[in-house]
Amino acid sequence: MTPDERPWAGKRIHLIGIGGAGMSGWARVAGQLGATVSGSDRAESPALDHLRALGVEVHVGHDAANVPAGADVFHSSAIPADNPERTAGRPSLPRAELLRRLTALKRVIAVAGAHGKTTTTSMAAHALLGAGLAPGYLIGGALRSTGEHADWGSHRSGGWLVVEADESDRSMLALDTDVAVVLNIELDHHATYGSLAEVVEVFDAFRAAAPQVVAAPELARPGDIVFAPEDLVLEPGGSRFGWRGHEVRLVVPGAHNARNAAAALEACRLTGADEAALVAALAGFSGAGRRFERLGHTRSGAEVVDDYAHHPTEVAATIAAARSLRPRRLVACFQPHLFSRTRELYREFGAALAAADVACVLDVYPARERAEDFPGVSGLLVAEAAADAADGREVLWLPTLAEAERVLGPRLREGDLVLVMGAGDVDALGRALVVA
Repeated sequence: MTPDERPWAGKRIHLIGIGGAGMSGWARVAGQLGATVSGSDRAESPALDHLRALGVEVHVGHDAANVPAGADVFHSSAIPADNPERTAGRPSLPRAELLRRLTALKRVIAVAGAHGKTTTTSMAAHALLGAGLAPGYLIGGALRSTGEHADWGSHRSGGWLVVEADESDRSMLALDTDVAVVLNIELDHHATYGSLAEVVEVFDAFRAAAPQVVAAPELARPGDIVFAPEDLVLEPGGSRFGWRGHEVRLVVPGAHNARNAAAALEACRLTGADEAALVAALAGFSGAGRRFERLGHTRSGAEVVDDYAHHPTEVAATIAAARSLRPRRLVACFQPHLFSRTRELYREFGAALAAADVACVLDVYPARERAEDFPGVSGLLVAEAAADAADGREVLWLPTLAEAERVLGPRLREGDLVLVMGAGDVDALGRALVVA
């Protein structure tokens, strides 16, 4: 490769929290750009094994000695300020700075929204790959058609990079964006934002920095390109709709995914890609990792689907999408994510879950938060709210994964569809229910 194709040759990069969905992908891309990459995480994971296979030096546990001399050091938003690697050698920079450097190298489609950004980013990358553009992509979930969270794509100058723009830590503002996609705006990250108005301000700054904006109809402003599926027809397990004279067919369910696809198509059209080729490619899109991911069937024949839904709007949309598959009975098993989010939204979570035939609620996955800082907050709040809204339908409070597996397993029957939802480790329950 020429120096232009490996512009980071000779650089050393060290990532603290390298096993995360975002950071592990960026480590892969940094290596493709020629950098020597190392990193650390608190525990072993399949992501670390994958990185080792790529030649990345990975450490389990955090120690100042892990940081190579002269390395540029970056940390994920989950890494506290007292981590020993953050002050070893050069001061550590937030992950947003790494994103800024990556997005400065290509033309960028950045997809933002409280919900749907992983799926829409995946759809855009999949469609551009199918249309022959060889884009790069940086996604928070694995693109099922490649099995990767990230890839640099073509090294030719002026190529395209499709990026998931994250508002949770305001890192979306660091992106060097050419096409900004705004799917929706809601208050989700209560530890970062004090009000919806603060979230709107960040989205305003994000879109203002981009020459072109693709926006939902309710958020569009003069000059924006508006996305909307025309004449939408929902079908079992998918949908079809019109877009610029083409019939679009999807094999991922739900009206929300039709909206996501329309947004992806409008953004991809701005690259100059052939419209018919984009539409044809999307017909083969089977989803992103942990986004309505069909895991298999239980011993009794119930189908198990895993989804990353962790906000009431997402839970409601996922349940609605599952209904389009017309199951005999819909069982929704939800693991709340973060005490702060649960405290603010437990009533809304309960109302969303009440749309299932059976709702099962686990305890809160704490992530970076501590239970002692949120007295009285647990998954029981969500379970009680679901019971209040369920109109007599069954609601189960099963705090642990083991309890949920023990109680749910014998109750499931052929024709049931089991949704396991949440941003924590609830996918392990789904996999445990499935017959190997």
